[in-house]
Amino acid sequence: MSIWFKEFNLQELEQAGRQTLVEHLGMVITEAGDDYLSARMPVDHRTKQPAGLLHGGASVALAETLGSFASYLCVNPKLFYCVGLEINANHVRPVTNGFVTGTARPLHLGRRTHLWEIKITDEKNRLICASRITLAVLEKPDGMK
Repeated sequence: MSIWFKEFNLQELEQAGRQTLVEHLGMVITEAGDDYLSARMPVDHRTKQPAGLLHGGASVALAETLGSFASYLCVNPKLFYCVGLEINANHVRPVTNGFVTGTARPLHLGRRTHLWEIKITDEKNRLICASRITLAVLEKPDGMK
């Protein structure tokens, strides 16, 4: 059984990320299952720190992007929108090149809050970062698109 509010395709998410940080960092949503959403991000000049390693902030940006997109896909977008309340990340292994892949899975999908766990791995499927994000589910005020 799917957790998503309605069916969607990955091209819709790609379109939503255009001309945003998502596009600037080279993130691409790659897969959606019944209870998860995955995206890939390059480890290159856009995402590295000066020491040549994947920047922790880039990992957090990937985690927040996945959690935010996933929460949005779980609610009726005509009535609700989701905003981040808190995010944390544990960086456990350095990466210097290639790609990383993040996968978001829900830990809690309530009426007013969503909690997601995002695991980011390297191309050898080794854990790079473990993150959690809490989002508030808010009613759209009149006039908000």
